[in-house]
Amino acid sequence: MRIVGKNPLCSFEFERNFARAPVFCYYIRMPRLVSSFITLAFIALFAGCSTVRTSSVKNTSKTFSTVVVDAGHGGKDSGAYRRYGPPEKVVTLDVAQRLERKLRESQLKTVMTRDSDVFIPLNDRVAEENAQKNAIFVSIHFNDSRQRKTRGFETYYHSGASLDLASRIQQELMTIPKSANGGIHTANFRVLRLANCPAVLVECGYLSNRSEGNQARDWEYRELLADRIAEAIVEARYGPGVYRTPPQLAARLRPQAEPTSNGTSLAPTGSR
Repeated sequence: MRIVGKNPLCSFEFERNFARAPVFCYYIRMPRLVSSFITLAFIALFAGCSTVRTSSVKNTSKTFSTVVVDAGHGGKDSGAYRRYGPPEKVVTLDVAQRLERKLRESQLKTVMTRDSDVFIPLNDRVAEENAQKNAIFVSIHFNDSRQRKTRGFETYYHSGASLDLASRIQQELMTIPKSANGGIHTANFRVLRLANCPAVLVECGYLSNRSEGNQARDWEYRELLADRIAEAIVEARYGPGVYRTPPQLAARLRPQAEPTSNGTSLAPTGSR
């Protein structure tokens, strides 16, 4: 005997043999209340995944004694490479080394994730930053765009504990002559998302832009970049007026430039 059961959403066919235990077709209509609850649960789950989490981040932005300086890319990973500027891995290391030296001169302990042209996996960088006590993390990068006119400094952060440091660094970079403000943004980069301490990633200009790419080739300009970032870090820890910019660099600075773009936005997940 064939029993056919039909549901508006699906159709099932069952056969029942009287010599065996009967098999019944049950139709279970999910109550609207339960369906709505499940839908809201999924929405809350996905919202939670995109929320900036700060609970596991220790806010050491005012008390840190160690700065983890991260030179982006390295080794087999060249990063951005454009005709106007040198390979990103080269200039990130140079700026990071200059920054590290300035921080040591300011009586801060420093840790470099790399100090030569070697490839360091992102998870190893995260492990290094999280292994330090009472620290902050600063990653140095240069940017790239298919739009060659795109230019400007950008600073990224993930946790709320990192916002003050990101703001200070962006503000100091904007004292460099003819600078463009790319803004302060939240981002889901692994080295920021998995950090247990305040962590920022600094994009020191676009190698794809003729002007900024050519500037990145100049060692004096890279020294100026390191100096601006160092001042932001040192004065975040010890207060304003503590850091002393060398006279030859101070002569190249001017009051803060007018921003070309500003605001906080959510950047896509990247491999930083």
